[in-house]
Amino acid sequence: MDAIEAIRTRRSIRRYTHDPVPDAVVAEILKAAMSAPSAGNQQPWQFVIVTDRGLREQIPTFHPYAQMVREAPVAILVCGDLRRESFEGYWVQDCSAAAQNILLAAHAQGLGAVWVGVYPKQERVKRFQALLELPPQVIPLALIPLGVPAERVPPADRFDPSRIHYDRW
Repeated sequence: MDAIEAIRTRRSIRRYTHDPVPDAVVAEILKAAMSAPSAGNQQPWQFVIVTDRGLREQIPTFHPYAQMVREAPVAILVCGDLRRESFEGYWVQDCSAAAQNILLAAHAQGLGAVWVGVYPKQERVKRFQALLELPPQVIPLALIPLGVPAERVPPADRFDPSRIHYDRW
């Protein structure tokens, strides 16, 4: 799948089959994540791969929009590591770029995925830090459940020329 096709056809998938996701595919997705641009090339990201069913079952007890993580065989928690931050505050943008690459790479691999926001909701941040034993300087940004899709969501045409402004508003 070429890049434009992946961007235009990627959709949020919230239902998954019970088929496993091979470790090699997860590794390829993480390589794509780490290919994201970052401010000053600081690459402040860390990733926690959650495959343990018991852990995945606990997440929806504190995150109301993460019910689908119970079905997904894999979830990737994208985190910003403040110890790697050279330019304060840019970790959010850097890790968001990595998260988008995860979504596109998963789609290109024939998998479904969805971005589940964590940061800046401090209750969610603290619960993920406790559940997954994250160091205090590692801030979870987003959880991305992924797996073989058990639903098909058609592409949406979101292009809106009224939102484009040249040179000035």
